[in-house]
Amino acid sequence: MLIDKALTGLARNPALPEHLLRRLLDHQEACGEAARRRTDLTEELADGILAFGDDWRALSLACNPELPPAVRRTLAGHADDMVRSALASRAPGLSGYVFAALAEDPSAKVRTDVARNGDTPPAIRARLADDPDPAVRIELAQWWVEAPEDVRRTLLTDEDPKVRAAACSTYFRRTPHPVPPADLHAALLADPVTRAGAVRHVALDAALAKELAEDPDDDVRAAFAAHPDLPAGLRDALAEDASPLVRAEIFVREDTPEEQRASIHKELTDGADRGDAAFAVTEEDLLCQLALTGLTFRDIPWIRADPLPHVDSPYACFRRSAAAGRDLPAEAVDRLLEDEDNSVRHTMAAHAPALSPEAAERVERRHQRSKVRGRPADHTTFPPETLRRFATDADPRIRALAPRDPDLPAALAARLAADDDHLVRREVAPHPNLPVAALRALLADGDEEESVVAAAASSPALPVEAMEELLAQAGL
Repeated sequence: MLIDKALTGLARNPALPEHLLRRLLDHQEACGEAARRRTDLTEELADGILAFGDDWRALSLACNPELPPAVRRTLAGHADDMVRSALASRAPGLSGYVFAALAEDPSAKVRTDVARNGDTPPAIRARLADDPDPAVRIELAQWWVEAPEDVRRTLLTDEDPKVRAAACSTYFRRTPHPVPPADLHAALLADPVTRAGAVRHVALDAALAKELAEDPDDDVRAAFAAHPDLPAGLRDALAEDASPLVRAEIFVREDTPEEQRASIHKELTDGADRGDAAFAVTEEDLLCQLALTGLTFRDIPWIRADPLPHVDSPYACFRRSAAAGRDLPAEAVDRLLEDEDNSVRHTMAAHAPALSPEAAERVERRHQRSKVRGRPADHTTFPPETLRRFATDADPRIRALAPRDPDLPAALAARLAADDDHLVRREVAPHPNLPVAALRALLADGDEEESVVAAAASSPALPVEAMEELLAQAGL
């Protein structure tokens, strides 16, 4: 049996008695899991974890967002920078005292995490605009998008070009993107590091528009291509720009003629296809691939605001934005749920106001794993009879949904615990209706998959005597 994984699963078990939890703390990896327990990690237990003097255990504790206040104050003075950094970045609701201490920490990494933390009190966060380390000011500029104007001005006029670039960027870590004060527009346009970020905000005249359209910097021209007041003549010129990234911006504009849009899409697709097929690719082909990747998850607000006309768009990125829109009629929802593009189907499943179990099942059966987290089934509640039917399905991904039935019959749960697919076994292992004999078998028979063993040990249905056996086997 994979005893170490069993112990880490046991550390997550909500039914683990406190006296067994204390014994588990002697195992470093399991202690790290126990340190993240949210509902029953008392100040006394936390002190016991810190008493080991182990930085790794302390780091795990600092990652717990629901620590007792006294423990947080202790961790704020911990000797290890990584522990204080974890506390500064992950724990919400720190007291003003703790935030103030971390904002003056000798480690720039810790102060950087304070700058990122949206729970940092504004008065404390504002002080970081004058932090001696530019890395802290850069993070503040990128993350605090709602900073007061005086703070934003300080960052936009910082002596360090990297800070100014972060404060006037084409991309921020959060939305909405801040708008620089109008009286700074001229200076920001004149500064090479802020020019691209300032473009979208400036008022255009004919001379400035021509200058921006001919700027040698691709990023500046791409930003200009997205300007809301872009003249039609310059739009048409930028549609033939040398940079695929610039042409991609013209592609997603609402005012782009459809023939022009289709031409740009074909150019980008052809270039990306060449890049996929050829061993040696040109820079143009690589940029086409990059441009198409950017469009893959691009949110297009004007389509989301009026989605119905784009439900049958030839462009998957347009249909995806339409699927994220509101008030689509049932017929349009059904079409998008049957879309040929996996991401469109997934997006529609996530945004459908009342996705029927039948529709959710159809989408789920066609779903392909992607970089998007989750699966369409996460956005609906299947009735018990459907989930029990899933338990005997030929597809293991469908069988793995069956344990979502809280009243799954014990016989079906036991059958799934003996499934050939480890993902199915993992999903059913912590189910409360899994017979104890089947649950013990996942541990005693030595399942080959670590995740299954950990899931079985985390089950609240695991008898206390079985928990004690695990500890005894580990010599704890």
